Amino acid sequence: MKITKSLNGTELTVALQGELDTLTAPELEKELKEGLNSLTAITFDFAELDYISSAGLRVLLMAHHGMSFGGTIKVINANEIVREVFEVTGFTDIITVE
Repeated sequence: MKITKSLNGTELTVALQGELDTLTAPELEKELKEGLNSLTAITFDFAELDYISSAGLRVLLMAHHGMSFGGTIKVINANEIVREVFEVTGFTDIITVE
């Protein structure tokens, strides 16, 4: 998996390429942990993400809980397979999926 981060003030955009699964989720978690509480928004660009597993969902949930009060997380450009995982698991009630 390839991770590309772009910080604009207190808003972070994270683009992922490949698969976010048990093997790659720890890498994303490590990338997000630093400075998470100083962010007000994270946008995950999943245009090139092929698959997300429960381990990937756990990292997104960790990011959601680790942000400062009132911080938001959204997912953009998710393919049909990834969108279905968010819908089936109820993550669309927690994270905005556009």
